[in-house]
Amino acid sequence: MASSSSFASNSQYCAQWKYDVFLSFRGADTRRTFTGHLYEGLKNRGIFTFQDDKRLEHGDSISQELLKAIEESQVAVIVFSKNYAMSRWCLNELVKIMECKVENGQIVIPVFYDVDPSHVRYQSESFAETFAKHESRYKDDVEGMQKVQGWRTALTGAANLKGYDIRDGIESECIRKLVDDVSSKLCKTFSSYLQDIVGIDTHLEKVKSLLEMETNDVRIVGIWGMGGVGKTTVARAVFDTLSPQFQGASFLADVKETKTNEMHSLQNILLSELLREDKKYVNNKEEGKRMMAHRLRFMKVLLVLDDINHHDHWEYLAGHLRWFGPGSRIIATTRNKQILGMNNVVHEVTTLLEHDAIRLFNQHAFKGEAPDEHIKKLALEVVSHAKGLPLVLRLWGIWLHNQDKTMWREVVDMIKRESSPDIVKNLKISFEGLQDKEKTIFLDIACFFRGRKKDEAIEILESYDLGARIRLHGLIEKSLVFISKYNTIQMHDLIQDMGRYVVNMQKDSGKPSRLWNIEDFEDVVNNTGIMAMEAIWCTYVHKLYFSEEAMINMKRLRILCICDENDLSRITYSSSSDSNCHDDSIEYLPNNLCWFVWHDYPWKLLPEYFNPRRLVHLDLRWSSLHHLWNETKQLPSLRRLNLSCSKSLKRTPDFKGMPNLEYLYLGECTNLEEVHHSLGCSRKLIHLNLNYCERLKRFPHVNVESLESLNLSFCYSLKKFPEILGRMKPELEIKMSDSGIRELPLCIIHPQAHLTELHLNGMKYLVALPSSICKLKGLVKLDVSNCAKLESLPEEIGDLGKLEQLDANYTLISRPPSSIVRLNKLKLLNFTKVKSEDRLFFVFPQVNEGLLSLEYLDLCYCNIKDGGLPEDIGSLSSLKVLHLRGNNFEYLPQSIAQLGALEYLYLSDCKRLTQLPEFPQQLYTIDADWSNDLICNSLFQNISSLQHDISVSDSLSLRVFTSKVLTLDIPSWFDYQGMGTSVSVNLPENWYESDKFLGFAVCYSGKFIDDFTAHLIPLCDDGMSSMTQKFSLSNHLEYINYDTIKFLLVPLSGLWDASNVNEKTPNDYGCIELDDFKVEDIFEHFFEEDFEVTDDFEETAKWKFGVRLLYKDEAELGIGIRKSRYEEEASCSSSKKQRQLLQLGITD
Repeated sequence: MASSSSFASNSQYCAQWKYDVFLSFRGADTRRTFTGHLYEGLKNRGIFTFQDDKRLEHGDSISQELLKAIEESQVAVIVFSKNYAMSRWCLNELVKIMECKVENGQIVIPVFYDVDPSHVRYQSESFAETFAKHESRYKDDVEGMQKVQGWRTALTGAANLKGYDIRDGIESECIRKLVDDVSSKLCKTFSSYLQDIVGIDTHLEKVKSLLEMETNDVRIVGIWGMGGVGKTTVARAVFDTLSPQFQGASFLADVKETKTNEMHSLQNILLSELLREDKKYVNNKEEGKRMMAHRLRFMKVLLVLDDINHHDHWEYLAGHLRWFGPGSRIIATTRNKQILGMNNVVHEVTTLLEHDAIRLFNQHAFKGEAPDEHIKKLALEVVSHAKGLPLVLRLWGIWLHNQDKTMWREVVDMIKRESSPDIVKNLKISFEGLQDKEKTIFLDIACFFRGRKKDEAIEILESYDLGARIRLHGLIEKSLVFISKYNTIQMHDLIQDMGRYVVNMQKDSGKPSRLWNIEDFEDVVNNTGIMAMEAIWCTYVHKLYFSEEAMINMKRLRILCICDENDLSRITYSSSSDSNCHDDSIEYLPNNLCWFVWHDYPWKLLPEYFNPRRLVHLDLRWSSLHHLWNETKQLPSLRRLNLSCSKSLKRTPDFKGMPNLEYLYLGECTNLEEVHHSLGCSRKLIHLNLNYCERLKRFPHVNVESLESLNLSFCYSLKKFPEILGRMKPELEIKMSDSGIRELPLCIIHPQAHLTELHLNGMKYLVALPSSICKLKGLVKLDVSNCAKLESLPEEIGDLGKLEQLDANYTLISRPPSSIVRLNKLKLLNFTKVKSEDRLFFVFPQVNEGLLSLEYLDLCYCNIKDGGLPEDIGSLSSLKVLHLRGNNFEYLPQSIAQLGALEYLYLSDCKRLTQLPEFPQQLYTIDADWSNDLICNSLFQNISSLQHDISVSDSLSLRVFTSKVLTLDIPSWFDYQGMGTSVSVNLPENWYESDKFLGFAVCYSGKFIDDFTAHLIPLCDDGMSSMTQKFSLSNHLEYINYDTIKFLLVPLSGLWDASNVNEKTPNDYGCIELDDFKVEDIFEHFFEEDFEVTDDFEETAKWKFGVRLLYKDEAELGIGIRKSRYEEEASCSSSKKQRQLLQLGITD
């Protein structure tokens, strides 16, 4: 069993399609309506969709990123709206899509949202008017008119395709059908792809039967077999076939390559893929276990752990079945059957039967051509010798395909001459066909660089071979190496084994060229060394002893990397002759070194006669160095020098002999007092890090012609900024956080400076910023946080037209200059203060329709009083997050209701606030003082106004507002409180007053309610039926790590069916019951199938509830005016069931 394109190397299927779907639409027309709902529908089905959320449809050209996304999408859905053709951006996007349809076989589905398909096809009506404008625009431009004709052709072609005309349909039903159609097309494409994988059908059906998809428990299935037999191919086929049936899916490839102390990186990948949110979740593996158990316990997930070889992989990636929600499936592939445990079912992948082996070899060797009989016989000899191993068949097939047919006899004889039947030895045939320099790079990758980032590995390889990038490409073409989706260099286990086998054969002859394990290293360096040695790369966890004589003999050594895997190395020098033992320096290191890493280097100096002119990279972190040399050395090739954390280092070397130095790391050299003045000659320096050089006093010059990053943070003793030499690059970033520098130097804030980021946080002596800082036109980020004496910003701060982040938290600034509103690219603005009673009043200037891009505004504890916020704050059209915690206003500007993008509003600890403003439409998270009855009442008056037009005939969806809380206690404003899975509240007599009663205010602490049913139950059983309505909830189905309570209002208008009242009034009904909060209903939303509810799930699905009857006049008459009403008891009886008064019931 194997694939003609093979998952193990970059298969065409995996490489071509990065996204399942690309959405093309005009944002102004449909982003917040149809397209937004369609995107959510596709995402919830597990269809990976590209949607350009931040698109700015101006001008003709679209970004390369967008063009690449179109090319990498298997399906393109085009949402045509009336104004679609007004956007030249959209039209160019459409042309690209139609090109991909022809060239790449992309599936294209047109959707006609509010436009007649014929108007699109013939560019009539609104499209005719738009194209008249386009043609007028380009009437004198030949290329422009050709572009317009191309738009017309693309529109006609797209409109002629089978699609969806949804003008007269129900939007939700149209979206469901469209999502079903897309899912079906994707499945058909994948099924077609599976047909090309030799022998996959049997394995696929067997694994699917072991998974028992019809059951609702959590199951683990192992896939076991030798290396190269196709375990990963089977697992990938199962994953791609079944993943649409799960809420989340993750395929973790090559798990064994991750060390135990790096397991959290895999946990982060797993969580990001399952939760579909690309971010860092955890910092260590123990935290990862807790996070996975917390976040995934209710999710139905499919998880594949590819190639595990250690019990830690189980413990930290799939530690317990209860980590995962009902219906979840975990698949693990391994060579070691014991890793899978005794209790898990296992599918064994064996080598191919002869007819399948022949088919696979022929696919790669002949590419569909018909060979003659002589070549067929040779092919059968090769297939026989491969013994059914798919990887070997594929590699030999590719290799022979590239050979002249007249050479086949000789090549086949080479294969058969191998004395050992061991397949790894046979793979060596591919190695023998490489050129000498290709062999060198291949062996280095096999021994040292598998799993490393591609760019990092290439940098090392190019240190001794400038053609390494081209040769690496050649190895990829020969299927010996491939680049993973994480951009790491990878090779199959058997290929790596073959490479190391070659080196081990050298060792048997006494001339090994490479060492990669500590045992071999100690054997070599404790003897006399080996002249043939080219590279040593070892990690260890214990003291290391070696003799100097070994180093003297290794004159060809080009790579020496000695580092502890836990960065806590301890290296002890030993010599066979006491007279040769030196306290200050080792006597000899090879001058041929190109890449030299020695963590915790134990001597004070490098050898006096060490002159490595080819040295590109020198990393001596955590060393005992006092300085490098006593004299200037010529290191013309050196690009990186890292002496970080060398606590004894007191001075730097003379840099004149390092003309190509690009990266200099001296961070945490806590005794460093001086940087050599010759650093000013380093014109190619890109990155300079001196953070935490606490004793650094002298730093005279730095050349900034190439510099992109300068870090002087926590240099407490440095009082003066170094002199700048050369012209700054546009992207320079300077960090001076918590340094001892007293004032900003003019050299970095003059008009010709090209700073993009300036970090001044923690500069305790900084009182004011010079006005000239406003001339830094390229500045994107300015951080003056924790500058405890800073009282103001420059008046012309608004001149910083490219500024996106301004962080001024924990300063004394209380009056931002009025020009700040001119910062129309600013996204983040922070003026948070320390909680204190003794502060100046803070006043924010009038917005005047400025700050157009501001998304995050933090004014916590700024001592803002009434009038301190601008009345026109509602013009901040992009604002999503507004922090006003701990201020002293009594009311907020009414224009807050106009903040159309606002999602989060934080008002807790605002002691004087008694009334909430009218809410914006997008708001769904609000924090306030819920112990204040006036605030609670104000909240629900707001909710009522947002839902005032709800009726029984509507598709009923209630707004839910979330609040972060310290405890899950229900606010005391809610009269009726309890815990359970349903709510039953008996109503007082004459509870309903026409035009005054607004509804039933509900509060609950929980996360998993999707919808519920409300019943209004009559007082007496005289033939009256209950009023029943099912409500869905919006804006709260999300996974969050903190405790929350949620608020919603059940309006009477949504329950009361006027056509079925029989002259009865609401006062004839004596009980409101909210139920169907059953665990099964909740989990159906997430898992889309029935399952048995365990006691654990039942317990976690109980909520605290609060209910209150809400009246329009409460805000005017004061809270508590109806308290006597609530305290009265009304009788409510039924022949079927007795209900207690003023009590919550629990429905089992």
